[in-house]
Amino acid sequence: MKKWVFIGVACVCFVFLAGAGGAAEMKYRIGPGDVLEISVWKDESLSREVLVPPDGVISFPLIGDIDVRDLTVAGLRAEVQRKLADYVPDATVTVMLLKINSLTAYVIGKVNKPGVFPIDLETNVMQILAMAGGLNPYASAGKILILRQEGGNTRKIPFNYKDVEKGKALDQNIVLKRGDVVVVP
Repeated sequence: MKKWVFIGVACVCFVFLAGAGGAAEMKYRIGPGDVLEISVWKDESLSREVLVPPDGVISFPLIGDIDVRDLTVAGLRAEVQRKLADYVPDATVTVMLLKINSLTAYVIGKVNKPGVFPIDLETNVMQILAMAGGLNPYASAGKILILRQEGGNTRKIPFNYKDVEKGKALDQNIVLKRGDVVVVP
């Protein structure tokens, strides 16, 4: 069963798929660089377009600072409504994700076009390598690493391009996360 959820005017759409084992949900988490529009119905003074700064803490009139790191759009809406309740009872709050700037990954090394690439919640290693123009002839296709930050530590995830290209060891073709770095030696 598919449910379509539309978030804001920018038509950022996410698909939620329910399978036999329950709902496998993919929820976008707000990150630094994202642009949000927060508004309160019938109160122009409480409407703002906000750029999420690197520390993930935004300011909003009456309620002050809100740490939006790892919040979903719905979570932020609920938080703003909760904090505004003392000042504006029954406020109708809208939060729209206008631009996704924080969902990026990096490809460095022996590829044809290294750089920063926008990803989505389903971009895998082979897809980002294709975005980078593929491996150049001098690349060590069997020694690729994905560097992922987890809890303040860097995790190294090996990736063998040759195996995946042949349809073997496909579990290596992992879905990338925000900030991952693909290193092609």
